[in-house]
Amino acid sequence: MYDIEKSIGFLLSKAYQRAWATLREEIEQYDLTPPQFALLSFLWQQDGLTQVELSEKGQIDRSTVGGLIDRLERSGLLERRQHPQDRRAYRIHLTEQGKAMAETLSACAERSLKKFTSGLNENEISELRRILELLRGDRRIYEVPSC
Repeated sequence: MYDIEKSIGFLLSKAYQRAWATLREEIEQYDLTPPQFALLSFLWQQDGLTQVELSEKGQIDRSTVGGLIDRLERSGLLERRQHPQDRRAYRIHLTEQGKAMAETLSACAERSLKKFTSGLNENEISELRRILELLRGDRRIYEVPSC
């Protein structure tokens, strides 16, 4: 009989849930969710990305990214600006408030990662990261499985 508790998919899913819960605990005081934090992180690395670029980087669909942008815009952390070469598109820019939160929220993420990986040594963390990058495979936007 198939042992679901030993399934790689099941274990990855539970590890993901624990990682997000740990991060959520660290950032909830800033009224942010882990997906919102991820979007801000991409913009801290490269401000002025389009919604399509953010969707590709996060490997999530455009409508989900659109909702994240809407909420972060209402919070005053980012803003849409007309794309200079494409009237149909917008570039997403951090506001001064969004930029100012980078150091604080990055420290939250570091604490979260330390809690999450507390049972692993540095070599194990590096190996886990290497394996996860392999399993991630092509950087595509994934659809929800039908079965």
